[in-house]
Amino acid sequence: MSDLSRLTGKIEDATLIEIRPHSLYDEDNNGYHPQEFELGDYPHSQPDPSEPPTPFIPHPDGPWSDRVEPCVSLVPEVKGRHGSCESLHSSRPSVRTQCSGSDHSDGSGSDHGLTVNCLSTMGRKRALFLKYRSRVDKNQQSKDSVFFRDGKRRIDFVLSYTDDRAGDNKKQERRKEYEANLQKAGLELETEDKSESEDGKTYFVKIHAPWEVLATYADVLKIKVPFKANDIPNNRDIPMDWLFTPFRLPDRIMNPEPDYFTSSFNKEKIDFFLIDDKETFFPPSVRNRITGSCPAVLLRHILVDDTVDTVSCPDACLQCRYWKPAKDLNSDSERFHLYKHWARFHSFFKEQPLNLIRKYYGEKIGIYFAWLGFYTEMLFFAAVVGVICFLYGLFTFDDNEWSKDICGEIGGSIVMCPLCDKKCGYWKLNSTCNSSWQSHMFDNVGTVFFAIFMGIWVTLFLEFWKRRQARLEYEWDLVDFEEEQQQLQRRPEYETKCTARRLNTVTQVMEPYLPVTSKCARTFLSGATVLFWIALIIACIIGVIAYRLAVYAAFASIIKDSPTKKIELVGSLITPQLATSVTASCINFIIIMILNLMYERVAIWITDMEIPKTHLEYENKLTVKMFLFQFVNYYSSCFYVAFFKGKFVGYPGDYIYMFGKLRNEECDPGGCLIELTTQLVIVMVGKQVWGNIQEALVPWLMNWWGSRKARNHPESLYSRWEQDHDLQNFGHLGLFYEYLEMVIQFGFITLFVASFPLAPLLALMNNIIEVRVDAWKFTTQFRRPVAAKAHSIGAWQEILNGVAVLSVVTNAFIVSFTSDMIPRLAHLYVYSGNQTMNNYINQSLSVFNISHFQEWNKPDPDENPNWFDSSVITTCRWGYRDYRNPPGVDQYKHTMRFWHILAAKLAFIIIMEHVVFLVKFFVAWIIPDVPSEVKARIKRERYLVQEYLHNYEVTLKMHNYNGCFLIYINCSLLQRETLTKIEV
Repeated sequence: MSDLSRLTGKIEDATLIEIRPHSLYDEDNNGYHPQEFELGDYPHSQPDPSEPPTPFIPHPDGPWSDRVEPCVSLVPEVKGRHGSCESLHSSRPSVRTQCSGSDHSDGSGSDHGLTVNCLSTMGRKRALFLKYRSRVDKNQQSKDSVFFRDGKRRIDFVLSYTDDRAGDNKKQERRKEYEANLQKAGLELETEDKSESEDGKTYFVKIHAPWEVLATYADVLKIKVPFKANDIPNNRDIPMDWLFTPFRLPDRIMNPEPDYFTSSFNKEKIDFFLIDDKETFFPPSVRNRITGSCPAVLLRHILVDDTVDTVSCPDACLQCRYWKPAKDLNSDSERFHLYKHWARFHSFFKEQPLNLIRKYYGEKIGIYFAWLGFYTEMLFFAAVVGVICFLYGLFTFDDNEWSKDICGEIGGSIVMCPLCDKKCGYWKLNSTCNSSWQSHMFDNVGTVFFAIFMGIWVTLFLEFWKRRQARLEYEWDLVDFEEEQQQLQRRPEYETKCTARRLNTVTQVMEPYLPVTSKCARTFLSGATVLFWIALIIACIIGVIAYRLAVYAAFASIIKDSPTKKIELVGSLITPQLATSVTASCINFIIIMILNLMYERVAIWITDMEIPKTHLEYENKLTVKMFLFQFVNYYSSCFYVAFFKGKFVGYPGDYIYMFGKLRNEECDPGGCLIELTTQLVIVMVGKQVWGNIQEALVPWLMNWWGSRKARNHPESLYSRWEQDHDLQNFGHLGLFYEYLEMVIQFGFITLFVASFPLAPLLALMNNIIEVRVDAWKFTTQFRRPVAAKAHSIGAWQEILNGVAVLSVVTNAFIVSFTSDMIPRLAHLYVYSGNQTMNNYINQSLSVFNISHFQEWNKPDPDENPNWFDSSVITTCRWGYRDYRNPPGVDQYKHTMRFWHILAAKLAFIIIMEHVVFLVKFFVAWIIPDVPSEVKARIKRERYLVQEYLHNYEVTLKMHNYNGCFLIYINCSLLQRETLTKIEV
């Protein structure tokens, strides 16, 4: 193909090629520079939209008069319906059409001519479609617009539906009735025929809300609008503010609107408000919310009357392609600014333009990004302290006396009992040298400090978020917002599925309701389903535990003679414990992902089955079900490693078995904390990586495939509503999944943070990416959702509070029972005698006589190492802190030291919990939920509202009184004049 040509479409299996010179080419104007044409070349009259397009033929003396050539019609039967060759002259240059069967230009004719070679196989419908796509709009309006054809009325909402099968008149009648009801509500409609769409099947109904509709709904919804400029000075001086300059965005982006005092809109008092231009008085999110609520309400009543089917899906109209601003001067470019300053990853260190997000997407999405950004900022402090604690463990290797004992002569002389029956032989304690050093990085004094710190950090995070939320409530006019106005509206599904009716004692209107018996049955079935799935998760966890018990012996046999043992650096790290732990964690992660995908569908199904009455009730029910399931699904394996593994093992000669065959696994001599760290890292990091790939890649691939044909068209042919329609739909549960992902992450970094101080750092890095990925999704991959209001994060606030309280308990138990901190401190200050860690390992490992092994416990002779001689070695140690008596008197019973350490562990739990809870309550009490500055502004605004309304009413009454008084005087003068004339 020549470099002077470009692909504009396909006719069945053939390619339609448009040949043009470079001097006339402009992609955004359908291939031609508008400067090349004169106004005289086009009709100035505005045709009636109901009439078919009139073909345009250039003036004989116009600039294109020397390029007009006769053409041969492709499809003769379309003549008379503007399908002839003359109708092709409606495009800016003249077009020479030849049905020569060739797919390229013959190169003859003028250099500035435009030749389109067509194929004779073009069908009638496709010919009409391409004709409409190639011509200039009859009203000279580009499809790169957010206005009706008249260029004045803004498109506030778009409904789309595909062409039904021929003869399906029932759906057409319902659709007509639905559109008629929209018009009765005051909305103005304009339909784009399916021939104008890319696929030739989709109709687009553009909706414009005139001022009367906007004012009426703003009055009903109590939307706050400005009535006076804010006169309270902003005294929030930040120390060393210049340090934050690189992180700030331009003020026009951060504050796209001036600061005003606002009051609920009243249609009867329009003069009270600051209305400069009615077309721009309501911001885009408000217009979107108002216009989107009209079809939803009307559709609900139509569904109840069984007069319409689900025929249309709302597509909020995009403003412009996200990578460039809108060319229409009358169109805003919020979406472009959001992409430029918010959605691109190189802005990851910049603040978020929350006011612009709220203006374009509404308060509900804005509050989510405000919470996510605040959570990420607070994670920075937790990550810094976590890194310091990790570095403390890293730099105190030399002080780790017990690891030196394990790796030195003491560890080389201690013979350990077999870790499994038959297939595991005796082993030396120094084989766990590397794992003991690794464990020290996370199991040290800094761990205790970090666990206490995170308990206080959680409280500070929640309390400071309340203050931030209160400030946003004021700035976004949500102080007096009543969620019932929006959320407590009945769901359409509730009205369609509830056939019973009863009288509402308040409204005196017959309303649908769900009988008590049906409600109880549905609730019982829903609860039983949730319990079944939780039991299924527990069963899967038990299966993973059985896997760990079953394969340990196999790994021990394989790794013993494996060539990997000879690899430098890495060979010594590959142990049966590590192999078992890593493979079990990976299998557990795969099971978690599979169960998660399955349960999402089940949770939505059982929630729909319960038929919640309102949207708020629906979200709360689904939130409880999903979080309860996700809690058990993601955290159960960590709870097992932290609190159950190695705690119910027994002792050599009297081991405890699962299912009577599988011997319970023991912890490593260095403790189970390193295994908990491994489990936490695999599940947490795996979930975050998988979630980001899924969030970014899946919508992009679906959009790429769905718009593979249309995306090559210039924007003048690829309309705004088609661009939006080709994107993915952001469902009403879209934000629910975003919150759920972050709350699960919040649980990982709080519930088990004592085992892995670097968890906040991993969460911080993930969230920095998450903010930009979510922003990129909203601006480029999803249709603009219908704006909605929300003054808080809803039920997630209570869930976060519950996780925060539980985290104090779990971390206290991890420090006490999972780590070796308490036994080491007890040895250091009580049992050592000289406050050193000397002989700690030797005193903490119990002794067992080899001759007391049962036949089924005794290892096979060929499994024992070469250095083992049963005639010389008569005892072994088991590798966990059990503190039992040696063989002899009261053999294998717990010593008094065991009970002292157990009491110390319980005492530590009680002391840590009480200290952290007291600090939490004190911090929550001392930090007010609402800043004093915000309280002052709220009081000032309420005072001004009352004062201004009073003055407005007085002025209005005086005006009416003066009018009546003047009328009375005029009437009196007229009466006196009449009487005087009569007397004369």
